[in-house]
Amino acid sequence: MSAENGTPDDHPAGSPGTPVGPRPEPIRFFGTTWVDRDGGYAARRVGVAVGSLAATAAACLVLRIAYQGLRIAEVGGFVTLLMVVMFAVCSALAFGHTWEAFKRRPDPDRRQSLRGLLTVGFVGSLLAYFFRSLAEAPGEKLHREEYETAREQYAKRMSRRSGNPGKRRRS
Repeated sequence: MSAENGTPDDHPAGSPGTPVGPRPEPIRFFGTTWVDRDGGYAARRVGVAVGSLAATAAACLVLRIAYQGLRIAEVGGFVTLLMVVMFAVCSALAFGHTWEAFKRRPDPDRRQSLRGLLTVGFVGSLLAYFFRSLAEAPGEKLHREEYETAREQYAKRMSRRSGNPGKRRRS
């Protein structure tokens, strides 16, 4: 690193090796490989799909053990039913919220208020991650749209005519 400007010594600011324009936002487990779908992108997608499915199976096993604990404790049918319905509803809501978060940025305030529900419905979030990874990197469509928009805006800014607009010829 250069001491004076904090840039790497091999690519000082303004050199030909320095990328210009907007940079893609990295996605968890994929980095920026989603841009050109290179650098092991396909293998990462398979790994994410398998990993999220394995995590879902492990989570269901944990819920099964919790259910058996309720049965052993003989808390009653109503409490058992209440717990099963709670996990089912929270998982369904978490699935829907996570799925929508792949399409558009969620409101931070709403996400904060739903944190408990999303925590209880973690199985739904894991399933959404699994199903989305079958088609693309989770969140890739949203990131790609934002990146393309940023590149178009950058190209427009860089292609603007410079000079005095008063001296333009009128047709």
